Amino acid sequence: MKSYRDLIDQTFDFPTKEFKVKSESLLFNGVPLMDIIRKYGTPLKITYLPKIKEHIDYSKEIFNKAIKKFNYAGNYVYCYCTKSSHFKHILEEVLKHDSHIETSSAFDIPIVRQLHASGKLSKETFVICNGFKRPEYIKQIREIINEGFNCIPIIDNLREVDEYQDLDVKFVNLGIRVASDEEPNFAFYTSRLGIRFSDVNQLYKEKIAPHAQLRLKMLHFFINTGIKDTAYYWSELSRFMYKYCELKKVCSTLDTIDIGGGFPIKTSLQFEYDYQYMAEQIIENIQWICNKNNVPVPNIFTEFGSFTVGETGAVIYSVIDQKLQNDKELWYMIDGSFITHLPDVWGMNQKYIMLAVNGWDNPYHKVNLGGLTCDSMDYYNSEAHISEVFLPLLPDNEKQYIGFFHTGAYQDSLGGYGGIQHCLIPAPKHIIITRDENGTIQDYMFADEQKSETMLKTLGY
Repeated sequence: MKSYRDLIDQTFDFPTKEFKVKSESLLFNGVPLMDIIRKYGTPLKITYLPKIKEHIDYSKEIFNKAIKKFNYAGNYVYCYCTKSSHFKHILEEVLKHDSHIETSSAFDIPIVRQLHASGKLSKETFVICNGFKRPEYIKQIREIINEGFNCIPIIDNLREVDEYQDLDVKFVNLGIRVASDEEPNFAFYTSRLGIRFSDVNQLYKEKIAPHAQLRLKMLHFFINTGIKDTAYYWSELSRFMYKYCELKKVCSTLDTIDIGGGFPIKTSLQFEYDYQYMAEQIIENIQWICNKNNVPVPNIFTEFGSFTVGETGAVIYSVIDQKLQNDKELWYMIDGSFITHLPDVWGMNQKYIMLAVNGWDNPYHKVNLGGLTCDSMDYYNSEAHISEVFLPLLPDNEKQYIGFFHTGAYQDSLGGYGGIQHCLIPAPKHIIITRDENGTIQDYMFADEQKSETMLKTLGY
């Protein structure tokens, strides 16, 4: 009978840059996962911090190559979307590598202050403030602008501009988010976020241009599907760039575009995406439209959240039992929950790279994976490349471990990290893995498994 190793070798181009097998056990970015499991147990979440630098450096490399190839006159600036993961170890690692940040709520601003107070963020770092802003968010933005932070509020509604007048600075740099059209199969035609195309020029002429203190610096663009080589993406980007050119002709201070986020991450071992090609196409298209309209090309900002942190993450489970519920449905029960630990699996049918951690030389069979909650939707039974899940037969004398990989974006915040989750399933241990200057692996526990005492306190007991 063929082994699990044979199945993976025949299905994918394996090993990969991130995944290798040594002595029947999986390595994740060179980290022997069985060593981490023996040290900390399961369930556990892992954050592999060096991946952040790798992705920031790579994005800068491909955009700067494209800029050089087309003799593009603008600059490229990398920003990180804090909403993807607000953890201190993430933000500090991001800021080590000449990245700037994008915020989305009032509660981001105290994080900005803390990072500045600890010397991790300078006042020259761009702080791009997005989102529909309640009064407290506006108040916090006004304060950090007055304190000299390099903050650019992105105008999301027609009345917001009025909030940035009469500040204690010579100039206030503003951005305008342009409301894009949603993809054809979306529930709405136009995004609820941003200023509709027909109002952008009027907003500038009536509410920004008359005020000497206000300067329109940036035009902001974002679509939910991300940066993909589709007619929809190129159509929306082109429409946005024509609006930029139209506005640039009447606004000399406008010199920057923010094309949002959207570089995808690997959620399957069959993942294919030509990042360099897409960077080149973006630069070439922007330059062509600007040249056609006789306006200077803009500086380009990107806001990458999932691309920055997604591939840092992994969630490791033990198989604690197996249940044959009828003639053909075999369940492996895990010591955690998909609903609480990986909410995108439940809420969006998101697929991640799923691999056995050990037992690679054992025979394999088809299984369903079941979580600990009493909810019938707490399961995982298909992968990105096939509507089935295959794992090794359970060994007689040791536990079987499985891992879900590239889970580092959004899952902790969507799952309510440290709070109350479905069936009071606790948040798992959270392990940080990094490397020293010599490349030696270092690991430490960021947080132990959630305890009942913290849940009781939250519940008012």
